[in-house]
Amino acid sequence: MKPEKINTQKSVVVIGGGSSGIGIAASIRKRVKGIDITVVEPNDCHYYQPAWTLVGGGLFDINKTRRSLRAVLPSGTAWVQDSVVRVEPSQKYVETRQGQKINYDFLIVACGLILRWDKIEGLEETLGLNGVTSNYRFDLAEYTWQLVREMKGGQAIFSQPTLPIKCAGAPQKALYLSCDHWRRQGILNNINVNFCLAGTAVFGIPQFIPPLTEYLGKYRAQVNFNHNLIRVDGKNRQATFAVETNEEGKRELTLPFDMLHVVPPQSAPAFISQSGLAEGSGWCDVDKLTLQHKHWPDIFAVGDCCSTPNAKTLAAARKQVVVVAENVAALIHGAPLTAHYDGYGSCPLTVEKGKVVLAEFGYDGKLLPTFPLLDATQPSRLAWWLKAWFLPRFYWAGMLRGVEWFAGSKRP
Repeated sequence: MKPEKINTQKSVVVIGGGSSGIGIAASIRKRVKGIDITVVEPNDCHYYQPAWTLVGGGLFDINKTRRSLRAVLPSGTAWVQDSVVRVEPSQKYVETRQGQKINYDFLIVACGLILRWDKIEGLEETLGLNGVTSNYRFDLAEYTWQLVREMKGGQAIFSQPTLPIKCAGAPQKALYLSCDHWRRQGILNNINVNFCLAGTAVFGIPQFIPPLTEYLGKYRAQVNFNHNLIRVDGKNRQATFAVETNEEGKRELTLPFDMLHVVPPQSAPAFISQSGLAEGSGWCDVDKLTLQHKHWPDIFAVGDCCSTPNAKTLAAARKQVVVVAENVAALIHGAPLTAHYDGYGSCPLTVEKGKVVLAEFGYDGKLLPTFPLLDATQPSRLAWWLKAWFLPRFYWAGMLRGVEWFAGSKRP
């Protein structure tokens, strides 16, 4: 059933012009006639970040992952090109870095998270040099592919920090695609591959661990748990990890590398805590079902900045956008909040060129497959087609324009 059109002159301010911010603006505009929406976003470009892993594997054109923000803004949406430094929820306005105060009736916090390159000593000055790269940055994904393509032997390290991070499968996707290329070139046996992760499991959902472990074995990758990258010496090509074991406690371990793929620690933007909107870890403190702020009913959050205990993925944001849009429309109409988020997230684990393990799950690790008749724990070519062909096209033509296929909210 199509949502009811509601006449209103209410104003909505959206903090962030990423996937969540543009998606929520489009979905609210579908539901609420005459709504005044302002997006506050400092960057003039918008990125399709899930494809950067494919770029790093030589399988996607980096230029197809970027468009101007103006081109993706929903029609009639205002854009303030600035950063939010403070929210004053008691007086219902946001303040920008340039000193502008923007009033709102409803506020959507969709600012994403911050990549903390600065938390790893020596990293920032060597990114993009000395064999140090990351698929988490637009300007580095092609360098990843350059390193993979040029490497004929030596030491390759792939790191993963303490969770939560956005797209928790991306660190090992970089490993899989690199190793698959080396295998196809017949040089994998010449390369010593280390997967160094701060956690104690290769994936958070137990059902997907066996197939991923099998691929790690196929690629001869040494998996090092409880290894947290703390320092990089790019000139001497050395990576230092804090290692924690039951027997030895904490110690430091330095490994040489010819190629180092880094995933940095990640945190919520500081203004969330500074504005009194955060829970203990700094994330925007919202109800995990309605995504409404626990203390300020006219504030919602969507995407990676949320405190909700789900995987921080684009697929999660796509579902959350619908829940928030429906609940904002309900508030405007004076109706109860009946749209609920079930924690859905999707991680298309690209284990080799042409095959993906499509991990879909919700709160408490419950499997939520889109295609229940398929064995989601096994790599498939259908999932590869979704990841490499369909989803990038649907993103630009669908999600950012308010198309909500397979994204319906739950009801209590």
